[in-house]
Order: sequence, then structure tokens, then C-alpha cells
Amino acid sequence: MTSVPANKVLGEPVDRIDGRLKVTGAAPYPSDVGYPDMAHAVLVQSTIAAGSIRAIDTAEALAAPGILTVITHENVPPLADAPMTPLGPSPRFPLKDDRIVHHGQHVAVVVAQTPEQARAAARLVRVDYEQTAAVLGIGNPEATVTTNPFGMDAERGDVAGALASADVVYDETFRMAPETNNPIGLFATVARWDGGRLLVHDSSQWPVLARRSLAAVFSLPEADVRVLVPYLGGGFGAGLRTWPHVILTALAARVLERPVKLVLTRAQMFTSIGHRPESVQRVRIGATREGRLVAIDHEGTSTCGAEETNLEPITMATPAGYACPNVATRDRLVHLNIPNPGPMRGPGHVQGNFAIESAMDELSYHLGIDPLELRLRNHADVHPPTGLPWSSNALRECYRMGAERIGWNSRNPRPRSLREGEWLIGYGVAGVTFGWYATPCQARLSIGQDGTARVRSASTDIGTGTYTITAQLAAELLGLDVDRVHVELGDSDLPPAPQSGGSGLAVSLTGAIEDGAAKLVQAFSALVRGDDRSPLHGRQSSEITATNGRIHLAGDPTVGETYAGILARHDLDELAVVGEKTPNPQADGTTMVPAGAFAAQFAEVRVHEDLGILRVARLVSAVDAGRLLNEKTARSQVAGAVVMGIGMAHLEETTFDADNGRITNATFGDYLIPVNADVPDLDVVFVGEPDRFNPLGIKGVGEVGLVGVPAAIANAVYHATGKRVRDLPITIEKLIA
Repeated sequence: MTSVPANKVLGEPVDRIDGRLKVTGAAPYPSDVGYPDMAHAVLVQSTIAAGSIRAIDTAEALAAPGILTVITHENVPPLADAPMTPLGPSPRFPLKDDRIVHHGQHVAVVVAQTPEQARAAARLVRVDYEQTAAVLGIGNPEATVTTNPFGMDAERGDVAGALASADVVYDETFRMAPETNNPIGLFATVARWDGGRLLVHDSSQWPVLARRSLAAVFSLPEADVRVLVPYLGGGFGAGLRTWPHVILTALAARVLERPVKLVLTRAQMFTSIGHRPESVQRVRIGATREGRLVAIDHEGTSTCGAEETNLEPITMATPAGYACPNVATRDRLVHLNIPNPGPMRGPGHVQGNFAIESAMDELSYHLGIDPLELRLRNHADVHPPTGLPWSSNALRECYRMGAERIGWNSRNPRPRSLREGEWLIGYGVAGVTFGWYATPCQARLSIGQDGTARVRSASTDIGTGTYTITAQLAAELLGLDVDRVHVELGDSDLPPAPQSGGSGLAVSLTGAIEDGAAKLVQAFSALVRGDDRSPLHGRQSSEITATNGRIHLAGDPTVGETYAGILARHDLDELAVVGEKTPNPQADGTTMVPAGAFAAQFAEVRVHEDLGILRVARLVSAVDAGRLLNEKTARSQVAGAVVMGIGMAHLEETTFDADNGRITNATFGDYLIPVNADVPDLDVVFVGEPDRFNPLGIKGVGEVGLVGVPAAIANAVYHATGKRVRDLPITIEKLIA
């Protein structure tokens, strides 16, 4: 591993460097962007879920005050198809023809001088539909069902034989309602054409992919498209795809030859930028009477749009979760007339974890074994699919630390045995094995004559603290104070970077910064090596280190000089390099090191015996996150994820009308999300050692804090009430039934 200088900045709870901008309202979000001659666009959406447009009358809208244009499938200019992406094909562009595939589909875009005029005119667009029967409901026999399109189903050993011979066989079905991402910031797009070049401000978590998608649709070189998103008002995965409203905004701007702005309404956020799909899972587990797993068979079924192929493989993590010789996983898609689902924090993992960890808990009670002990007996000491050692794995320590902090061993293990007045008290646990990845990434690092470093990358900060950890790392490696590092993110013209999602950006971006910092120090060393005016004349870069804004001999800080002095003497404005992260395979060149973050989630709940009211009293998250770049932002990431887990466990559910496919609770008044009163004090503790998968030893923590929370809460509900709920969310009706 590459050595890292003695820790001066890394890991410290440095305040967010963008915090002041955000709390003073100075951070430029996409919805804040404006141009002097900017027009405003509003979407018209379908009121049926399936069928076609028989006729669309825009005359009254076009006659309304301030109206500039109305674009429909009848007058839309020809556009190319969006490209294939790592998430599958881009969503179908809705104005390509007259077909309707879901309620809320965009059927027109109205553009006016002001947003008020556009909204008023949008209500004047008359659409006559030819309606057909919509296919709705995950169990609808009329639905088209497809198997895993990504080829990610897995099997090892003889599952059927092991189940047939097992002492105990567990076989149950789990259901999870659809959820909607609901970031607080409404998604907005502003598009402006300058000659043949397109500039887009967008609520994107992946500017490079947005650029590629827009370039393909408008038949442009990628160099002629620029996507800007320096700040994002939350995304939780919703910003990972280039949605149709983004293309419509750019199209309207091209038609009018002036900038256009489109801001989704809250109701449109439910239909236009994805949601976590509904799912049904069947879990079969075979075990010995001593609690050793001999077989796991896990089948997941998820909903998707009528013409969608994007799969969330909810069984993907199962093969690596426990030491079990025989494992089979299968995923399939049910195609419905609903808006396209999309990634939502912990996609696939959180659904699969709820089923498997609930099943393990239920199995423990069948066997008469403590739920924590059952997990420890089946802990995967090596990576089960490959047999290779983990790059690091502190899951056992997560269990130990979490159990100690929640008081696990002092509880009465018998269900329905603890109470306080009318409130039943319960404790639950869930383990998390969260695989992650690193992808190619670049970052440009430079130091100017003022001694300030600049780090530039196309990656985004979606609120996770990327600006801050980027500045901390660059400061550490270049020997600067954090306030002497300026970070620029969220611009597709900058060096390419992967998405801010999937818990992979931190590893990728920091790898590029580490490479760039080494190159930059080497560049300064090379500059002075042949300079007889320098005290470092003739010295090799291996002899030189950087601290306090200077490069100097590693063993003698008095022999050296400042970056600014070197640049001034050589009459240079700056020195700049491009750092690059290319994930390293194993020595055989084929197999990646089994790596990932781990966690143990412990919950204490209280359930009112008569009213069925569920209150989460305590949550302890013990997380193996490798080396922490910033303790404060890492803790914030886990705490925020836990809050989402609380919502998933007993509040959130996107409800579709069974007759017409309309989302019936597309407001914050009707869609329940956790508020302060729903969130207890959250205990987050980090364990483990730096990971050997990457030189800095870090792991992604954006999602691992969410994944086990719903299962831990559901397991605690069983311990409190003796009632096993396998259908999320856990509502009052389910607890008093």
C-alpha cells in the first residue's frame, strides 16, 4: 500500500467547506439559475395509464397571454434515441409517438414568458385519449414477466438437494411497497444553446452521463454539451438517469433559440424521476438443528415500467452474506403501466436484506438460538462466492460493539416479555454485507503562484460532503491548510468522473486525487532538481515531502522552499497535473478483491399494545467503514441513511390507484416521511481497520447505514409483540390485525 503522511487532516471532523454557502442561500442550485431572456416551461401529463392520444388541441393554450410554444408529439422535431447506459437503456422519450404507457407521462410541454403564464396555459391543453386496460399490480396475471436482463442470477452447490435433506426448512414470502425518493429540492433543468453548443444546468448525480445522453439525443459531439450541477438539493439516486423532462427542456430551448427553465412540481417528482420498485421475495433456508446454514434459495420479483428493462437485482448481495455452501438467487421483472422506477439509496440491497435478515431472525426463534448467535455461527470468514479472503471485514466487531451499546445481552430474549405500561418493548438486529465498487476517475490538481491548490473533477457533491473530503485529502497530501484548497465539482467539462451513487465515488475520486497529488509533488521536485538556485537542487523526488505549503527534505524541513516561491522563480502561473484512478484487479488480472462495507444495525422499539402505534426508541449503527476521511461527514451519512430506514420500515408507501394507475399520495401531506418526532437519538460507531482494497484504506458509507435498518426494526417489532410482519411498511393496521 502507498504510505499516507502522518494524519494531520484526514479523519478529522472538519466542518463542511460548503456549509456557509448553503446556510446563507449562496450555493447555486439548478433551480436558482436564471438568464435575462429566460422562458419557462411546464409539463402537461397524461391522465390515463394506457392507451393512445386520439387528438390533442393546443389552440386555446397558444392563444393565452405570454405563450411562446407548445410542443407535442405532433410537432416535435426529430430526435435520436438516447444511448444505452450502465443502468440499462435510457427512459423512453414520451413525445416520440402517441402511445401512453403510464399515468403522468409527459404529453406536452408549454413554454411562456413567465412560469405563471406557462402553468395557466398548460391547463388549457385538451387531450382526447383512446384508453385501453392498464396492467397494474405486481401480481397481475396479464403482466409481462422477464428474467434478469443483466445475467446476475447466481447459483453454487446443490440447493435443491440441500433443502431436501436439511433438518429445518424455512419458507416464507416478503413484500415491500414502492417508495419515492423525495429529495427536498425540486428537480430543475435550465437549458441554453450558444450556437451549436448546449449548456444545461440540471439536478444530476452524473454530469458525464447526462452529457453523453444529451449529445446522443441531439446528435452532437460530447464536447458540444456541457452539464453543470455544482450543488444538488438531494437525489438519493433519482439523479442518476437523464429523465425525459431534461431532454424536453433542451428541446424547447433549441426551438425558441433562448434559455428555458423547467422545475418539476412535487406531484411530478413522483411520476418523473423514478421510485423504488414494489417487490415480492420468496426465501427458503435450510439449516441444521445446531443452526448451520446448508442452503439459501432467494427469489426476487420487482415491478418496472411497461417498456423498461432496468432491474434492481434484490438478491444480488445474498451469495456473499453468509457462509453457506449451497445458494441460488433469481431476479425477475414484472412490467406494468407505471412510471419507470429508478435507483433509490441502497437499490436492491435494502430489499434483499430485509427479507434475508428477517428470515434469519425468524429461523433463530424456530431453532431456539439467539438471533445474534445464529448470525455469528454463519459468519462468512472468507468471501463465499470465491473463497478469497476479504480485503477487510470487521462484521464480528460490528456485532460485538452494537450489542454492547444497545444492551442486547441484558434483554429478556422471549418475545412479548418486556413492557412499560401499555407499551411493549422489543430489540432487533440485522447484519449488513454491502459490496461496492470503484470505477475509473480523473481529477485535475494544480497549485498557483498564490500558493493555493485547485482540485477539479466532473463528480458531484449531492450533500454527502465530497467537497470537504476532497479538500481534506488534497491538503493532507500537498501539505496545505484546508482553506488553501479550492474545489470545483459538478461540471462535465472537467476531468471525467463516475456517478455520485452506489457508494463508489469516494474511493474513485480520492484515488484520482492521491495519484494527482503525487504527480504534482513530483512535478515541483523535477522543477527544482536541475535548478542550482534551489536548496533542493539535485535531490530526487523520493527524498522530498510536502508540509506547510512547501516541499522539503523528508528528514529536514529546513531544507526546502514554498510552492509559490518555486513558481515565481520559474515565471510560472501554476503547475497542473491530471490524476487518475484505475481500479486494480488481482494479480491474475481477472478477479477483483472481495471488498465492501459491513454493519450491524440494532433497534429498540416500543409498540402500544392496544393502538398498534410503533415508536423507534433507539437505533445503534456499528459500521465497518475502513479509514474515515472525515468523521463528522461519515457519521452524518450513516445517520441520514438510518432516518431513511425508519421511513422505509413503518411510514413510506407510494400508493397507486388500482383502476387508473394514478399515484394517490403524491404530496408531502399524504406521503409519510420521518419527521423529528419519528427519529430518536442515533448512535453511530465506527469499527474496523483501513481496507487494503485501495491505498487510502477507505470504503463507501453512503448506503450501508440504510440497508439493515428496516429488518432490525421489523425484528424488534416481533420481539416486542410476537407478531411477525413480512410486509413493509409496518402500519398500525398490520400490528392490530
